[in-house]
Amino acid sequence: MLLVIDVGNTNIVLGVYKDNKIVKYWRMATGTKKTADETGIFIHSLFDASDVKASCIDAVIISSVVPDIMYSLTHGIRKYFNIEPMIVGAGMKTGIVIKRDNPKEVGADRIVNLVAAKEIYGGAAIVIDYGTADTFDVINEKGEFITGLIAPGISICADALYQRAAQLPKVEIKKPKSVIVKNTVGSIQAGIVLGHIGQTVHIVRELKRELNLPNMKVIATGGLAKVIDPDKTIFDVLDPTLTLKGLKILYEKNK
Repeated sequence: MLLVIDVGNTNIVLGVYKDNKIVKYWRMATGTKKTADETGIFIHSLFDASDVKASCIDAVIISSVVPDIMYSLTHGIRKYFNIEPMIVGAGMKTGIVIKRDNPKEVGADRIVNLVAAKEIYGGAAIVIDYGTADTFDVINEKGEFITGLIAPGISICADALYQRAAQLPKVEIKKPKSVIVKNTVGSIQAGIVLGHIGQTVHIVRELKRELNLPNMKVIATGGLAKVIDPDKTIFDVLDPTLTLKGLKILYEKNK
């Protein structure tokens, strides 16, 4: 079995593949202060509490945008799983041509998502990942990463309001039933969520127009993607496990 690990700024997402199927899926908070022992023991305990045995894992691949956690994570995997993990990075076979001024600046998670989009869905696509930041990345039919945008994520915007405005409360992030709201909580939810929906619609429209690719697929992933398009009118594909699928594909290309 293959353990795939995606390290984000807010959460670490782990998945277990048996052949080509995800059989287990976990999410844990990203913590940069944990030791290798704490990290390794905790991940091992996830298996202990499930019906999948840690001893069945024979390979691990990691994608990370948090350098400070990598020592603890990789050493924890080595110590408690006795496996040398594969790390997504420069020199890896991806099948993606990065058309950027400095390809090394591109986050590993974005490359992984583009690999999955190309291999699974094919053709030109806008891949949107709703996480700590919202990323809008475009891949063309040749498998070239031709442009990408980064915007503050929904949670960051909500937290900023709570932290910087003394009288505004922390709210649940959800789409209101109407733009006509009657209280502060509803006002914040409407402003943040509807604002991000508008941002998504505008960016997608402009990318299609400027690139003259009106039929590009719109593929969305990330924990808050479903909040943006509950009525399924913006995205062609909503794939919550896109990054984990990309990690599996990268492992197969590079093992």
